[in-house]
Amino acid sequence: MSDFLLEIGTEEIPHWMIPSALAQLAKLDLLGATATVDATPRRLVVRATGVPDRTPDQEQIVKGPPISAGERAIAGFATKQQIDVSVLERVGDYYQVRKQTPGRPAVEVLAERLPDAILGIQWPKTMYWVGGKTGPRFIRPIRWIVALLGTDVIRFNLEKIRTTSYRPLVPSSNVTRGHRQLGSSSIPVTIANYESELRKNFVILSSVERRKKIETESAALGAKPDPDLLETLTFITEYPTAIRGDFDPSFLALPPEVLSTVLKHHQKTFSIESAPGVLAPHFVAIMNTAADPDGWVKLGSERVIKARFNDARFFFDVDQHKKLSDRVEDLKKVTFHAKLGSYLEKTNRVVAIVKELNGGPDAERAALLCKADLTTEMVKEFTDLQGIVGGLYAKHQGENEAVSKAIYEYYKPLSMEDSIPSTLDGQIVALADKLDTLRECFRVGMAPTGSKDPFGLRRAAQGVVKILAEAKLPLHVDSLFPPDLKEFMLERVQYYFRDIRGFKYDEVNAVLKVRIPTLNVVEERLQLVAKLRGTPDFESIVLSDKRINNILRQAEFRPEDGLAVNVALLEAGPERELWKGFANDLMFRPFEDIPRLRPLIDNFFDKVMVMVDDPMLKRRRLSLLYQIRKKFLTIADFSEIVTAGEK
Repeated sequence: MSDFLLEIGTEEIPHWMIPSALAQLAKLDLLGATATVDATPRRLVVRATGVPDRTPDQEQIVKGPPISAGERAIAGFATKQQIDVSVLERVGDYYQVRKQTPGRPAVEVLAERLPDAILGIQWPKTMYWVGGKTGPRFIRPIRWIVALLGTDVIRFNLEKIRTTSYRPLVPSSNVTRGHRQLGSSSIPVTIANYESELRKNFVILSSVERRKKIETESAALGAKPDPDLLETLTFITEYPTAIRGDFDPSFLALPPEVLSTVLKHHQKTFSIESAPGVLAPHFVAIMNTAADPDGWVKLGSERVIKARFNDARFFFDVDQHKKLSDRVEDLKKVTFHAKLGSYLEKTNRVVAIVKELNGGPDAERAALLCKADLTTEMVKEFTDLQGIVGGLYAKHQGENEAVSKAIYEYYKPLSMEDSIPSTLDGQIVALADKLDTLRECFRVGMAPTGSKDPFGLRRAAQGVVKILAEAKLPLHVDSLFPPDLKEFMLERVQYYFRDIRGFKYDEVNAVLKVRIPTLNVVEERLQLVAKLRGTPDFESIVLSDKRINNILRQAEFRPEDGLAVNVALLEAGPERELWKGFANDLMFRPFEDIPRLRPLIDNFFDKVMVMVDDPMLKRRRLSLLYQIRKKFLTIADFSEIVTAGEK
């Protein structure tokens, strides 16, 4: 058994692409050993312990011709397998041969596998960096590869290409590189000293350690915590160091959302607050170097931030010369999509949907103005502020609090972790905007396919589901989605309740199998089924419901073929007792009724034959079972529940 190391050295990889690449590399076939992965912006690393030095010997059974095939065919098979006919085994009506395949050194096997594994990483986009279209593709140019198994270098080249001379491209070796500015460009390593040698050359390989270093140092300087920014900085640095900078307090007159956006999204720096929600005229920047003894990095950061803040102040002042309401007409010059018209057309559709959803005057006003900030200089420069700028400007220009708040929040939720709009008006406008995008894109044939979703329709659909469920809006799902959209939305509803809310998959299937009016009702029924599952009679009732469903299905029973249950015609005993047990209450009360009904159902199936020869009697008993099943369907289709015996 040996240890394994693979390092793919590259130009800087976009930070948001690194986690996906690591997830793929973690599945690398290392002859049974488990891979651990890590990365910096310039290297993807796979390590493992316990890799076998050789693959095991294998026995292969090759099936040959039938015994009746004749001597010529049998001899031909033996020749092809490079054996004598006498070695062939007779098994049943056929010949076969057992072939022993000896194991191979792991170094050889890995040398064959690793090039394809490296170049097979799936990226959102890739590039050629040498050799033109005949060369390999990767997210960024690969500059070096370290590949070691124990003390041996796993020798391979990614590909041979023709450039000025015929030479191997990026041969594997035991030589890595340190920090771009602070470290050596040629560092021989072993598996044992690999990480320590990198650290000597100012590369902290562990992303967990880099993240902790950034978090600790920035907090010590007063930075406001920001998990998303912390994740980004972790994967754009190899040796992060925090420094504190300052800016002119006069910039604090700008909306804090504008300042925070500039600091976070454009300069990747942390804000500092003097009190909760109150920005201070300072920031924390993360350098990709060990120190800033002369203060040049601090000074450079301050200069760039000052310039960006000056731009923001200029845009804010210029934008106030024209009200949002006067900008709505300008949206006809802004294209939403070539097939779907301008943003003015989209705005009009959103207003119409708000009315469809019974939104009030404030929601209608917010819907009319919510896209107007797309024409502002602020949003043109800082696109991340769409909606936020509209809400700020609406308030600044005298719109009431309900309207400005709805505009400010209508983009929410941006993800499953994000909150929904905090007001009913905001929820209605957010729903209307997302519904319009979904309806229109599906109408013109732009539904997502596979992993491709260029218009963010899955995110829009998840936003719709999250708002409907968490705001408990009394909006009927069937009326919101046209037929071509319903299956897509059902998948999003299943995902939300199963993966986000944590309900079991069969419980979700059971509840959604029944026609449901609102997602609020879905949640109530899911909670009820989850509680019922913990009761001792639940599984027996589920099995009974499955049996009832199977009988009705096999009999091809249709509700219109049934008979009204006439108690006088029911046979005394289990049949009549079962009906009385279900008919006692107009409302089905699961916790009270299930324990009481279980013995009645069991007794009925033990003593009553449903599929009898008498057609009228059979119809009457099928009708009885159908009426019973209807009671269960007021909660869920319990036939979808997986019982212990079915797992």
